[in-house]
Amino acid sequence: MKTLVCIYCEGNDTKLAVVAKDKKHYRLLRAADFDLVNARQASVEAFSAISLDGMSGDISLGDLSAEPAAAPVSSGEGMLNSALAGLNLNNCDFIPAITEPAVHYHVFEGSKESKDKNSSKLIQAMIEEIQKSKNITVDKNSLGYKELAGGQYLSVFADGEIHCIANINALARANSRKFYRIPSVKSADLSLAYYVAHKKKFFPDDYSLVVYIGKEYSKLIFLQGKELKHIGATLDIGTVNLHTYDVYFSKILLEMENGGIPRIDNVVICGEDESENLVLSFYGTFPEANVSKIDFTDLDLTALDDDLKEKVSSFSVPIAVAYEYFCELENKYKGINLLPQYVKEDQKMFQFAWYSLLILPLIFFLTFFFTKTALTNNKEINRLDKSINELTLVQQRNQKILDNINYQQGKINNFGSTQAILDSASKGAEVWGTVSRKMADFIMARKGMWVTTVQSDNAGQITVNGYALTRGVVTAFSDYNEAVLKSMVYEPLREKNAYKFIMNFDMLQNTGNTK
Repeated sequence: MKTLVCIYCEGNDTKLAVVAKDKKHYRLLRAADFDLVNARQASVEAFSAISLDGMSGDISLGDLSAEPAAAPVSSGEGMLNSALAGLNLNNCDFIPAITEPAVHYHVFEGSKESKDKNSSKLIQAMIEEIQKSKNITVDKNSLGYKELAGGQYLSVFADGEIHCIANINALARANSRKFYRIPSVKSADLSLAYYVAHKKKFFPDDYSLVVYIGKEYSKLIFLQGKELKHIGATLDIGTVNLHTYDVYFSKILLEMENGGIPRIDNVVICGEDESENLVLSFYGTFPEANVSKIDFTDLDLTALDDDLKEKVSSFSVPIAVAYEYFCELENKYKGINLLPQYVKEDQKMFQFAWYSLLILPLIFFLTFFFTKTALTNNKEINRLDKSINELTLVQQRNQKILDNINYQQGKINNFGSTQAILDSASKGAEVWGTVSRKMADFIMARKGMWVTTVQSDNAGQITVNGYALTRGVVTAFSDYNEAVLKSMVYEPLREKNAYKFIMNFDMLQNTGNTK
């Protein structure tokens, strides 16, 4: 559901209407009117009084270090915030509506050739005529125009500061926002004329008068059929300074003469005053005219209280602005947008000068190029990572094979030394077997001798210790083994004579002697 906050600034009076639209229905969610100008002026005067009171008395150097008095919050922004409380303003569109003197109207009097609406010379001709007649320079981007009944063109442009936009920006700053979205600025007179023409049934040849009565100003708008015919000058009369209705009728007759209006067939009254006395006064002045008010039967007013429902006509302009803008969104109508260029620039997400636009294609190309390069590099990196993972697995398998090879190679290398040890052990076992056998054969053949210890060293020398009952056995054993008798001593053994001996011989030299 689209929500519009329409603000109509009419002199010191400001009217606000919050209108939402779903698929079928219009809903008036909020309506309020207040005097923002006087409220802001009162706020400034109060701030000045506070500042002057704070500076009264003797001034000392110590006072210079004190912090200055803070400015009070503008009551104007406070009024707007109060009226819009509970709404998500970030999702709303703000549509200001302006009238004279903020907006200017000029009936184009150019040649027929320049009046061709398909000609590019039309706007330029309007600008030149406005410059010549009003001495006002108008930018072609700020100028709009509308074809009037009868073939003339009405030029429309805004000039000077638009207070409605300033109020909306002040509201944004009060809510810590840079700005609120303002897609369009509307002419209050054109929007009201479009709304009445589509809500009332007029015959094509009817001349109709729309009378909008405000608090301080009033407007006269003339229609021919459903087309705009003439916009009268703003009247400096309203509900706060109106003493008699006769003033309206004299002004109406003057504007009929200025606009070439021969008669009045319909009168539509809206605004602050819809009293029966006003209706009867128009019946008395234009007895053949059909005098009526604007009805809002297609507008859902359930969100308003009873007091606002009774005076909903006073919000005719902001309601008409919302209706026109919704029709533009639905492509039913193409109205005039008076949004200043500086507001368009301020609301841009990216603010570039005109020459910066030349760089945009380059930025797009570079962005595309770097994005494509990054994607290509990422793809290549992923491919290389996959290859690295596969090669890592192969390396791990190969490492296991190499470890197994090294293990088997170590076993092969150790086989020689093992074989040498086995050979040496077998050879030594053979030598010892031969030596032991020779000694055993001798001892078995010669009784009366025994060996107690047999020792060998690394050089192959054997030391034999033992006992014998006779000396001759010892010398015979020495000769048999080709040994050297180191010592032989007498040592009685129980009741027999015994000799203890020690002899040495070479084990390797005696392995071949079998005596």
